Amino acid sequence: MKKFILAAGLLSLAGAASADVKSCEELKAEIAAKLDAKGVSGYSLEIVDKGTASGGKVVGTCEKGTKEIVYKR
Repeated sequence: MKKFILAAGLLSLAGAASADVKSCEELKAEIAAKLDAKGVSGYSLEIVDKGTASGGKVVGTCEKGTKEIVYKR
């Protein structure tokens, strides 16, 4: 019985974690809002495949780690 309760608890945690995955566009919008709130201007955010970021800083990942959001100034 204890194993069943433990398994059910772990599955519910895994389900909650996967349900909280954000889309790339949603995450990009949140990052842009934070940068704008800090008064940052003259930047760009691009969504690229993982490992192809060149000339910028990776500021987020999305689509289960297959894409990256790159900040360039």
